[in-house]
Amino acid sequence: MIEIKDKEDCCGCYACYNICPKQCITMKTDNEGFWYPNIDKNECINCNLCEKVCPIITKPKNSLYEEKSYAVFNKNEKIRLESSSGGIFSLLAEYVINNHGSVYGAVFDEDFNVKHIKINKLEDIKLLRGSKYVQSKIEDVFKFIKSDLKNDKLVLFTGTPCQVAGLQSFLQEKYNNLILMDIVCHGVPSPLVWQQYINELKQNYKQDIKNVYFRDKSTGWKTYSIKFLFDKDEYKNIGLKDIYMKGFLNDIYLRPSCYNCNFKGIERISDITVADFWGIENILPKMDDDKGTSLIVVHSEKGKQLFDELSEKMILNEVNLNEAIKYNPSMIKSVKYNEKRNSFFVELNSGKELTDLIRKYTKIRFEKRVKNKIKSIINKLIR
Repeated sequence: MIEIKDKEDCCGCYACYNICPKQCITMKTDNEGFWYPNIDKNECINCNLCEKVCPIITKPKNSLYEEKSYAVFNKNEKIRLESSSGGIFSLLAEYVINNHGSVYGAVFDEDFNVKHIKINKLEDIKLLRGSKYVQSKIEDVFKFIKSDLKNDKLVLFTGTPCQVAGLQSFLQEKYNNLILMDIVCHGVPSPLVWQQYINELKQNYKQDIKNVYFRDKSTGWKTYSIKFLFDKDEYKNIGLKDIYMKGFLNDIYLRPSCYNCNFKGIERISDITVADFWGIENILPKMDDDKGTSLIVVHSEKGKQLFDELSEKMILNEVNLNEAIKYNPSMIKSVKYNEKRNSFFVELNSGKELTDLIRKYTKIRFEKRVKNKIKSIINKLIR
């Protein structure tokens, strides 16, 4: 049976939960808000399927396809502006639904937790559109996908690289009617921290939240805003100035497995990888209009055929992938562990205000960077 001795060895993909024939695995949250498998040993029959499908214990093989990469954006400007970058996910989702298929992706529920759901209506694509900087719960979704695949339905699954790996491991075989799309992931923040953040905002505004946009482009794609719509008011802040985003990008409250991610690299299990094309102004200035451009990496013949079929709905240019990832290193390497992370969670669980803690711990890291920079300059002068 699967046993998590080091939390770094669990990405929370739910593959073990979905595969258990006795349903004796539950996913329980720890004091950081991340979920891990818990096994009822009295019910376990020691089939070891949970270990077999764990993508960290038994990592599925990457495609041997020679990757092709593109700078892309959707010709439909409305969809593009409502999307995180170039609006390419929406094109794939439309294709699948128009072919009577199912699309699985991340949404906010009524309490603004993030979870994966299934859609099969064009009007529901907007629910899955846009970034959600919180780890998404998979729950029983892998079982639903397998059922759809067995019934010969076309399926598109989109998620983080570890979720895609978890699904492929769970399925234990390749399906021609399955399209896997992953994202270039910085790391997944704690759902506990996210809930505390939105609770603080609701208390400050004394109103309920109606919607959240992590990548509002009204200030531009490169200086995007995080926006909350309340009953009567609106909160909006430039992404890097928002306190939650500041903590996220300072790597204070990512899942332990994110600091040594097993699923980084150019070669992927997915058919298509999608990312923000940061640095587009240096590589292809003519595609830089600050409305959002995607970096698309195609990893399989299936992905290439689909991409080619949809290309007439895109503005695109093939690019050198090694040049492109210079501006988006999250594709190939994990973030550095924040040495103040444990102290942050200790104080958070003691009842300290989240906003105050994020300010405190991001200030500490900033000051350390400044000191290191000064030290580096002095050493160069001495030499």
